[in-house]
Amino acid sequence: MSGALLVAGTTSDAGKSVVTAGICRWLARRGVKVAPFKAQNMSLNSMVTRDGAEIGRAQAMQAAAAGIEAEAAMNPVLLKPGTDRRSQVVLLGHPVADVDALSYRDLKPRLQATVLDCLADLRSRFDAVICEGAGSPTEINLRDRDIANMGLARAADLPVLVVGDIDRGGVFAAMYGTLALLSAADQRLIAGFVVNKFRGDDRLLAPGLAQLQALTGRPTLGVLPWAGGLWLDVEDSLDLSAERGNEVGPPRGDDTLRIAVVRLPHISNFTDADALSAEPGVVVSFVTAPQELVDADLVVLPGSRTTVADLGWLRERGFDRALQRRAAEQRPVLGVCGGYQMLAREIHDDVESEAGIVPGLGLLPTVVRFGSHKVLGRPRGSAFGELVEAYEIHHGISTVEGGEPFLDGCSQGAVRGTTWHGTFENDGFRRAYLRDVAVAAGRRFVAADDVCFAEVRERRLGVLGDLVADHLDTAGLLALLDAGPPADLPFIHPGALADD
Repeated sequence: MSGALLVAGTTSDAGKSVVTAGICRWLARRGVKVAPFKAQNMSLNSMVTRDGAEIGRAQAMQAAAAGIEAEAAMNPVLLKPGTDRRSQVVLLGHPVADVDALSYRDLKPRLQATVLDCLADLRSRFDAVICEGAGSPTEINLRDRDIANMGLARAADLPVLVVGDIDRGGVFAAMYGTLALLSAADQRLIAGFVVNKFRGDDRLLAPGLAQLQALTGRPTLGVLPWAGGLWLDVEDSLDLSAERGNEVGPPRGDDTLRIAVVRLPHISNFTDADALSAEPGVVVSFVTAPQELVDADLVVLPGSRTTVADLGWLRERGFDRALQRRAAEQRPVLGVCGGYQMLAREIHDDVESEAGIVPGLGLLPTVVRFGSHKVLGRPRGSAFGELVEAYEIHHGISTVEGGEPFLDGCSQGAVRGTTWHGTFENDGFRRAYLRDVAVAAGRRFVAADDVCFAEVRERRLGVLGDLVADHLDTAGLLALLDAGPPADLPFIHPGALADD
């Protein structure tokens, strides 16, 4: 086998990330050397590879599903929105520009060569490469300079699977419409459909799927059932408004711990909460109002792509007063990266927001200065007597002027802050931290000594592989990887007959 395919979606949140990961895990189980690839990812969830490159968190998860180490080539272009109009462009793991939508459009032709080189490099080193599209392949207003969907598929002659989310309704219209709006040259690569998030008896879908094939000449390669609890590391399918418990068993003690993560407007790396949600007896909620902090045993200020702007949002909502009350009452607060910066006495920012000197929340004895250089790393340290391995991604540098050391940051009273992401994935540290929170909250909470977060992640990735093995036409997938797109796929009107 020496092939590749592209997993596209009728919409964002259709399930491209999980289908890509599931195919990677299924192939890896068969002994196939497989790698994930996403040409362009717009996300505020990212991580740092072992060689110091920043890539989308979903691609790191997909690499784990494939059983390989994540690398920059798997996500050559990462867009990190800073405002509604501008994004930072991260190329091969490092920032190269800040752009708006129009200037990024002009930049795309220069990025395409890098994208295609990365894909070719992966294809030369792996038996199969499973590519994930971005958004919808039928963004006809952007098609002429697309590098992530049909532009990539055309350039590399990739067969394309279109995933539709039946849970949101209108899946048949979405799948047919996605195909019908494409040009003839693009349609030639659309090899089939996958229905995702189905609840019920899939025999009820059979007449519709048969009619869809009759109308389009393309089969549906499977119906994936709804599977709860698969939000781990998956950017598009997270519902941050929902309360997130765990599936590893009931609480080990008499009490549960409630953790409130403030849902900042530009929240980043909210996957830091994944390991907390996997702990028995811990319930994590993403909150948008200060009154939701009242019954929380721990409040987390997470990362942010726009620290100063999100700090202003906190003040507008009254979170500043609620956090100050918590600190005065010695009730735990944790700031991570951007959240840590907000807890400072003062922020000097002539780079990200260009706001100059801005007063922080004043809950930690630190001063933050933003620089043009982005710090990317995989630091190691210890806290509560436990080893901590993490990753860091930040422009702001915090100078500590008091308090007690905490990882790379500091603590004062019940308030702690660190620039490190992924700390709670360290089992010993997570348990020790939660025990400390339970003591402060007066809860009879018992941390589970038998829960390994790495095993929880592996189990969930295994479920994705099972879904592909049990519910997709795997022979059809192998045929696409071996032979590419079928040669006799019909053209569907009203797509443009002429080449793009």
